[in-house]
Amino acid sequence: MLVYGSEAVIPVEVEIPSLRIIQEVGLDDAEWIRSRIEQLMLIDEKRMDAVYHGQLYQNRMAKAFNKKVKPRQFTPGQLVLKKTFPHQGEAKGKFAPNWQGPYMVHRVLSGRAVILAEMDGTVSTKPINSDSIKKYYI
Repeated sequence: MLVYGSEAVIPVEVEIPSLRIIQEVGLDDAEWIRSRIEQLMLIDEKRMDAVYHGQLYQNRMAKAFNKKVKPRQFTPGQLVLKKTFPHQGEAKGKFAPNWQGPYMVHRVLSGRAVILAEMDGTVSTKPINSDSIKKYYI
């Protein structure tokens, strides 16, 4: 008040009037109660609008992401290469190969997981995500 000559009002008090703002505006009690009830009736509608907007945003983002996804279908007996991850013991330096293999698909599980077998027939016990394998073309 000393700097500007009037009382400072934060933006929240403009949206949700406090007692001080009501007294400055000069609304009587009945009029204030009526405006407050109207605001409370619109809260559910505003919440639904926010939820709907959030769902639309999520759908747009999922659609943009899924455009780039290439679905991979593997069948038993197919030859594949397995990606070498940096934490594996086979990854030795930057000149090491990025892919291991070839392996043979032994079984396809639900959820895009695959159990691989080596070329000599030994079956791996761990399933591997199909994102970390690719087809091997002879």
